Parts: sequence; C-alpha cells; structure tokens
Amino acid sequence: MATRDDVDGARVVMLDAVYRDFGTGYVPRWHRDILDPEAFYLRSERHTLLVAVDGQDGTVVATGALDSRGPAHPPSPRWLAERYPSGETAQLRRVYVRPEHRRRGLARRMVGELLDFAKADGGYRAVYLHAYPHAPGALALWQSLGEVVCDERHEVSGGGSGVVHFEVPLH
Repeated sequence: MATRDDVDGARVVMLDAVYRDFGTGYVPRWHRDILDPEAFYLRSERHTLLVAVDGQDGTVVATGALDSRGPAHPPSPRWLAERYPSGETAQLRRVYVRPEHRRRGLARRMVGELLDFAKADGGYRAVYLHAYPHAPGALALWQSLGEVVCDERHEVSGGGSGVVHFEVPLH
C-alpha cells in the first residue's frame, strides 16, 4: 500500500496518464482525487492506493486505487449508478503504468491486490470500473479480468461518454 511518501510520485503517474493516454488533461470534476490522493485513498479504511516503485531509481512507475464510490449519474447512465451504488461498490481507479514499464504484468498484479483488499473489507458486493478504449492496453486488460456491462463507445453522439464499463468478479 502507498504511504504519504508515495503520493507525489503517484500523482505524477496519474497526471501523465490523463494527459498522454486520455488526451483530456486534468478535468476537476473527473480527476479531483489525482490532486489529493492522500485524502481520497489513504485516510479511509475502505479505500486504498497502491504503487509500484522502480527498484533502481525509486520512482513510482505504476498506480492502482480502489474506493467505495460507485459511478456517478451523470455522466454514467442512471441504471448503471443504481446497479453499482456507493458504499456497496468497490470501484477500481487509476490503474496506470508508465509506458516504459508496460507489458510486465504490473497492472494485473495491482488489480489482484486491489481485489484482495476489497474481499478483506467484507462490505463490497461488486467491483466496478470504467475504461477509455483509446488508453493503451486498457480494454484488453479489463476484458481479460471482467465483463462488459455497458459500452458507450457508440453512444457519444447521443450524449454518452465513449467509455466502456466493466464488472470484475469479487471471488
């Protein structure tokens, strides 16, 4: 689990991802947790932040987080927010790996640890996440670990977000 000493490095990895991989940059209503990961992930017993650190130079090279907030409506469809209510839903967030460290199993290992954390909590009945299809490797990873419950890629013109929503088994 991350400590206060890891927060600055984690923030850098997260911001790099939203700028480089998503092309959105920092959007306050979507990314508030990135500026203050300590408040969002380290202060609640039901939330966590994981980091992977390069053994040679000590820099954070990957992040993964979990919290008890379900998807918000809007922008997510109402039925999705109702299916995954806050408090009962473990939402996987900020699973990002620096490009030069990808394809080494870091994301998959982090997800395994996040799922173990959710199971140990005992109060989560579902694990939810959303992914951006254009983020390198994201869809392949999540399709191998979970099930698509809502695909908004073809609904962008109708007000959808273009993201793909997943449920990951909690077993």
